[in-house]
Amino acid sequence: MTAPKLALATAPVSEATVDAIVIGTVQNGAGVALAPGGELVDAAFDGSLTDLLSTLGATGKAGEVVKLPTLGKLPAALVVAAGMGKVDGDITAEQVRRASGAATRSLSDSKRVATTLSSVDLHAAVEGTVLGAYRFTGYKSEPKNGQLAKVDLASPAEGDAKDHRATLKAATAIAEAVATARDFVNTPPNDLFPASFAEKAAALAKAVGVDVEILDEKALRKGGFGGILGVGTGSTRQPRLVRLTYKGPKAKKKVALVGKGITFDTGGISIKPALHMEQMTSDMSGAAAVIATVVLAAKLKYPLEITATVPMAENMPSGAAYRPGDVLTMYGGKTVEILNTDAEGRLILSDAIVRACEDNPDYLIETSTLTGAQLVALGTRTCGIMGSDEFRDRVAGIAQATGEGGWAMPLPEELRADLDSRLADLANVTGHRWGGMLAAGVFLREFVSEGTPWAHIDCAGPAYNTGEPWGYTSSGGTGLPVRTLAAVLADIAANG
Repeated sequence: MTAPKLALATAPVSEATVDAIVIGTVQNGAGVALAPGGELVDAAFDGSLTDLLSTLGATGKAGEVVKLPTLGKLPAALVVAAGMGKVDGDITAEQVRRASGAATRSLSDSKRVATTLSSVDLHAAVEGTVLGAYRFTGYKSEPKNGQLAKVDLASPAEGDAKDHRATLKAATAIAEAVATARDFVNTPPNDLFPASFAEKAAALAKAVGVDVEILDEKALRKGGFGGILGVGTGSTRQPRLVRLTYKGPKAKKKVALVGKGITFDTGGISIKPALHMEQMTSDMSGAAAVIATVVLAAKLKYPLEITATVPMAENMPSGAAYRPGDVLTMYGGKTVEILNTDAEGRLILSDAIVRACEDNPDYLIETSTLTGAQLVALGTRTCGIMGSDEFRDRVAGIAQATGEGGWAMPLPEELRADLDSRLADLANVTGHRWGGMLAAGVFLREFVSEGTPWAHIDCAGPAYNTGEPWGYTSSGGTGLPVRTLAAVLADIAANG
């Protein structure tokens, strides 16, 4: 995508010669009310703006967008009222983010707009604006929507111009990283397969000075990466393992990132139903997120050493495909009996986790569209977060604070026995359907080095929006959990 150009307004946005001015509205007991920042716009209407908006049906509910012609009362042609819902105390960053996204989505045919939402929360307004403007149109011969070119941002009352410029830079970089992940996920699998995905990741990384290592199928075989090879050799498009290493200034902590990169998942021999299989182009969302996050860390110069270990494979049925009943020897030597070839993500991740742990990281974060059970347990907007208790809870809290959402889940000890195998060290699935998300986490725990604080983020539902756009979330790839990963890295850099 091409993001709109964002600039801090040098004059009150009510004086701006733009196509539209975005203001915030909230719900209250008496009806719609203006959010902070809308005072000068209201003054141009002699204090009657809420009455006019009410006449047009505005309530201030979250996601609502109401447009009001200014009829010459302002240089702008339109006032766009973006609802933020009920407010309990202060307006939250997520309310600003979603309102900014909804407003921006409604203004795709405009060239230049101004927003007062940034005066409430500049960082959130920038993220919501950039992500609300996101469009993936590379495969459209005639894209239907235009592209918003420029947004003027009202500055918050607190802080100085230098602080505001720093916030604008950081928030823009984070939003663009989310858009990068969305682009990867939305690229069709005939164009994004292990080799091409690795090349695209390498190009992004090299552009910001990140070191790159790519293992092809020969190097994987020589290195003993049995999980990646087992899953990937059923396809004519052979697997890859990509390693991206960033060493920041005065780095005191080392963080390992791992992301699942199944560029398309048929289920293999245990083939999936045909209905909605096209959505399995999203099964590399975890890989997209960690690649985008490492590039982001380099752009923002996080004082950390970060290595992303990204296994990439295509899970296809063929005469060369691995089978239920096979035993694979994983990287590091553990053996796994295959009971279901559609539980492939944990196999490639296990190889990557063992390799990542060889670097002796202080923290390990892995993310993947791993289980349908995540959707059953937590729905389409809440990730399941598992791992070592303290770090799991830390990541879950940060995920909630970013607005991406996440919930700490247990790794019950009794599920480990259900992964016992008659042939191998463990089986890749249990013999029942209970606690499938948790059992996958228990499986991955077997490959994390002892004493390493780690977190597993299962984003099977939240990483791909199969419905209509909402807030700043587009249809298709959502770019989740890039913002969570970035916030966790920033927290580690600040607090250890």
